[in-house]
Amino acid sequence: MNGLLQIALYLGVLLLLAKPMGSYMTRVYAGELPVWVGWMQPVERLFYRLCGVKPQQEMRWTQYAAAMLLFSLLGVLAVYAMQRLQAGLPLNPQGFGAVSADSAFNTALSFVTNTNWQGYVGEVTMSYLTQMLTLTVQNFLSAATGMTVLIALIRGFARHTTETIGNFWVDMTRSTLYILLPLSVILALVLVSQGVVQNFAPYQSVPLVENLSYDQPKLDASGNAMKDAAGNPVTEKVEVKTQTLALGPVASQEAIKQLGTNGGGFFNANSAHPFENPTPLSNFLAMLAIFLIPAGLCYTFGQMVGDTRQGWAILVSMTLLFVGFLAVAEYAEQQGNPAFTALGINQSATASQAGGNMEGKETRFGIVNSALFATITTAASCGAVNAMHDSFTPLGGMVTMAQIQLGEVVFGGVGSGLYGMLVYAVIAVFLAGLMIGRTPEYLGKKIEAFDIKMASLVILIPPFIILGGTALAVMLGVGKSSIFNPGAHGFSEVLYAFSSAVGNNGSAFAGISANTPFYNTALGFAVWAGRFWLMIPVLALAGSLAAKKRIPTSIGSMATHTPLFVWLLVGTVLLVGALTFVPALALGPVIEHLNMMNTH
Repeated sequence: MNGLLQIALYLGVLLLLAKPMGSYMTRVYAGELPVWVGWMQPVERLFYRLCGVKPQQEMRWTQYAAAMLLFSLLGVLAVYAMQRLQAGLPLNPQGFGAVSADSAFNTALSFVTNTNWQGYVGEVTMSYLTQMLTLTVQNFLSAATGMTVLIALIRGFARHTTETIGNFWVDMTRSTLYILLPLSVILALVLVSQGVVQNFAPYQSVPLVENLSYDQPKLDASGNAMKDAAGNPVTEKVEVKTQTLALGPVASQEAIKQLGTNGGGFFNANSAHPFENPTPLSNFLAMLAIFLIPAGLCYTFGQMVGDTRQGWAILVSMTLLFVGFLAVAEYAEQQGNPAFTALGINQSATASQAGGNMEGKETRFGIVNSALFATITTAASCGAVNAMHDSFTPLGGMVTMAQIQLGEVVFGGVGSGLYGMLVYAVIAVFLAGLMIGRTPEYLGKKIEAFDIKMASLVILIPPFIILGGTALAVMLGVGKSSIFNPGAHGFSEVLYAFSSAVGNNGSAFAGISANTPFYNTALGFAVWAGRFWLMIPVLALAGSLAAKKRIPTSIGSMATHTPLFVWLLVGTVLLVGALTFVPALALGPVIEHLNMMNTH
């Protein structure tokens, strides 16, 4: 009951905030700013003058896409250069050297595409300047890029007989200045009050409460392990009396990491680290921040197309999918691992009575909030983690993987989740049109061949790269050499890695060593393709829809705000995912679950 109440509280607060958040964003994109942010309009106008932007001049979809690609390319170059040059730049109190070329390449693509896949350990790799000026800044800009593409698509539905879908630079500026920045400042201050660190101090060495002693191999002058006359390893006792605590400007990065559904943590342990996520309240706010903008954008969509029922229908569809996946994850983690029974552990009690699966979870969050966080972060393209997904039960881990593979349209990333769901809506009305023998239409627009081709690209490109990349990795020696868990779980780790990269999620089944030239390059390509190869068809769809005439509603028009359409949309999402990924999931988490159940 306690777990159910926590979940109900989360969903209740989220849905209550969806309407005011959505209404506010509608006003932002319409240029009708409320007083509390209106004072920043001179900053907006100054930016336009400095950059030579004409805010009243709108763009065709090709111009919009070109501006988005150019902006993102410049971001990649800037992030790559900063990492390679960080050894000679300021705000580097630990004296970290340059990031390796392959890791810098992967990280640059990852943060610019809102993926934030981290093959490195942040607290021993990135300087304070790199964390702030490259990674945190890209958390804002990559999130805003996804929001601009969505707004362009919504304008495609809302407008008719026009060639333009807005101005990319105006949409980017307003998304960053009036939505992401104010929310991040507020959340960062609240997180500081909870104990999230925010400073520029060097790392601190503190005495341990209890000294730690252990034996380690003794090395010679060349760094090789020494052996005695009998050939046995020579060891030496080491006593550790202090621990180094990594510090830095964490709260400012943590806030936009969640609000922008980025997921890249300051520390390697991400949101499981007590300096990033110290309390149950900070954990609740982190989960709320991940879904806040995606939920609000559903209402924004309804307002911009002139029928809020359309936005509510999309939001209900997302919520139904989310609750279904969450139920599976919570149940699987609460049951735990029956293999403990075979070891003679608490044989008379049920697995749930024995405590469920606490492996890889923080005791300050427990099973309920760990499974809830994992389901949220993989429903959105966030990737922040407060527990180790690799330690989840097979079915619990499958939930996280499956949500990414569906395109992260269950709320999804800021902007990208909703435009992915709208593409599924186009596919749904197309299927309905085939069944009743009518030309499909959605929101007063005929869905024609070009539109279906663009929607099909958005649906088909991700599985092609995910499954192709996974197959390549498990065939090549350079791919298999990073897999340390044999069998089904090792396959799941590779499948998850490519799913996460293409889905721009960034979380991982961390039993795989992905910081290698092969995985850095392959996953770098995957995050790039998973972002821009989908954005371009979405913008092409927006341009096509904006140019169409509006069709009056007739007796034969299918209502797209009813429970019937909600279930049709949910079914379409699940059907496409099942046909595409069930065979691969059967080779990984499904087999692993069956093996686990048979061990006792």
